[in-house]
Amino acid sequence: MKGNDIRESYLSFFENKKDHLRLKSFSLIPKDDPSLLLIGAGMAPLKPFFTGKVEPPRHRITTSQKCIRTGDIENVGYTARHHTFFEMLGNFSFGDYFKKEAISWAWEFLTEVIKLDSSRLYVTIYPDDKEAYDYWHTMIGLPENHIYPLADNFWEIGEGPCGPDSEIFFDQGEEFGTDPENQMGGDGDRFLEIWNLVFSQYDRQKDGSYLPLAKKNIDTGAGL
Repeated sequence: MKGNDIRESYLSFFENKKDHLRLKSFSLIPKDDPSLLLIGAGMAPLKPFFTGKVEPPRHRITTSQKCIRTGDIENVGYTARHHTFFEMLGNFSFGDYFKKEAISWAWEFLTEVIKLDSSRLYVTIYPDDKEAYDYWHTMIGLPENHIYPLADNFWEIGEGPCGPDSEIFFDQGEEFGTDPENQMGGDGDRFLEIWNLVFSQYDRQKDGSYLPLAKKNIDTGAGL
């Protein structure tokens, strides 16, 4: 599959099979958001929907959002996974579905639509997120040695919605390395992160504090 095929497969899956509204990519320049210089994630233009300040056109949305990230720009060109400008495929829920559906549908898309080998898929979870662990292990059937708790599995980008997350990795094989740095969250290229499922349940304030969101949301991002 080429990039255009993957993008269309993703958007069609959530639009036609999971009842999401497909929206076009927003501008790279944030609108009415002084906390960001550039859009760095698919959820960034949708922050007013997550916080409840603006009513979304539908409570399920999917996009392929143009993004720019420079936080690790020194690695661009030296690895197979660092880049500055890219598109982020995302499916979003604003007070609708939550962890169970997000995990189930991600697995369905990767194994039944894209047809990745399930034995080469691994996930990470926030250590305290027993609910996500149970869904991956009991509902999906992932073995324990394919589920890794990582303390930094808490996603946030400036002020606004944030929460624990669950990343999905694809094992590219031992030819990409076998040393410890190649494990999930390491610096090697063997385990390639392909999707991050964020379970937004907090609203980060300007002073760094966290307030519970009135409604729990789903924010996922897959770098295209």
